[in-house]
Amino acid sequence: MTYKIAIIPGDGIGKEVMTQAVKMLDAITAHESIDIVYDQFDWSSEYYLEHNRMMPEDGLEQLKGYDAILFGAIGDARVPDHVSVWELIMPIRKSFQQYVNFRPAKLLNGIESKLRGDKPIDFVILRENAEGEYSNVGGSLFEGENREMAIQNTVMTKQGIEQITEFACRYARDNNLKKITNATKSNAIIHTMRFWDKTVENVMEQNKDIEYEKYYVDALAAYFVQRPEDFEVVLASNLFGDILSDLGSAIVGGLGIAPSANINPAKEFPSMFEPVHGSAPDIAGQGIANPIAQIWSLALLFNHLGRKDIHDKILSSIEELLVEKSTLTTDLGGTATTEQVGDKLVKILYT
Repeated sequence: MTYKIAIIPGDGIGKEVMTQAVKMLDAITAHESIDIVYDQFDWSSEYYLEHNRMMPEDGLEQLKGYDAILFGAIGDARVPDHVSVWELIMPIRKSFQQYVNFRPAKLLNGIESKLRGDKPIDFVILRENAEGEYSNVGGSLFEGENREMAIQNTVMTKQGIEQITEFACRYARDNNLKKITNATKSNAIIHTMRFWDKTVENVMEQNKDIEYEKYYVDALAAYFVQRPEDFEVVLASNLFGDILSDLGSAIVGGLGIAPSANINPAKEFPSMFEPVHGSAPDIAGQGIANPIAQIWSLALLFNHLGRKDIHDKILSSIEELLVEKSTLTTDLGGTATTEQVGDKLVKILYT
């Protein structure tokens, strides 16, 4: 079987780290028993400035024919953030029903946590990715007047909450994990978050082999710092999951090594894999961006395609690089360039 991958480098350091991920992809296809073809798309802020849109009118239709999407980063000061996000990333996530955002918080060998603890940290945050607080429902009135106002509505559906909770249960069971932690704020957000809790708990009633606990999100953020080793699967709404996953990344080494996946579990549409970091315009073009998050995202892509063996090889190579410490970018205390890290990872993988 031949797998088709769409590659969207995007803006800023997205282009730089994607070059290294493609280098790794080429090495894998040359050495492994897997057929991969890929196409690159120049959809970005530069594309917007030329065409007044972030992707072609039939962009989503073009992507439908791919098995997966490897995404870099988006963001450019010349284009408002809400335009670049809502005209590229959000349409892909929502139209392709990528309702699972998967973000591992794993302390890799060779990384010392900012918490300076001696216990292993290894949990995942499963964020509802298609609705919730990031719903394009609302509006504004009386712009420029004293009575100016804005309303942003949170949209939560029974189907949306059920399917992310059911995925969390399957993931826990498939990976021999025992506990799911629900991030909520139903004491203060009394309509949507009470509905969230009720729906989550109805699903958990059907999955009693898995331990269930619930914490208010503010307390949970503190517990991430105080006892991160206690967590296995954290289930969260779109906004809460977004915030908690950045905190999770920070305690295991920073955004430069943090991957993510936007998953359509039924594989009816392509899933999308991307680093957590943004386009980082402050360092773009300097050749010092850390490509590990992008390459780990590539590993998640292979796992989604059913090649856990390749995923594990890539992750082992990243850990070997981190333990060796001779080829690290500045965010990890080294002096290596983006290209040097990419070359070193390929060398570790296939020598």
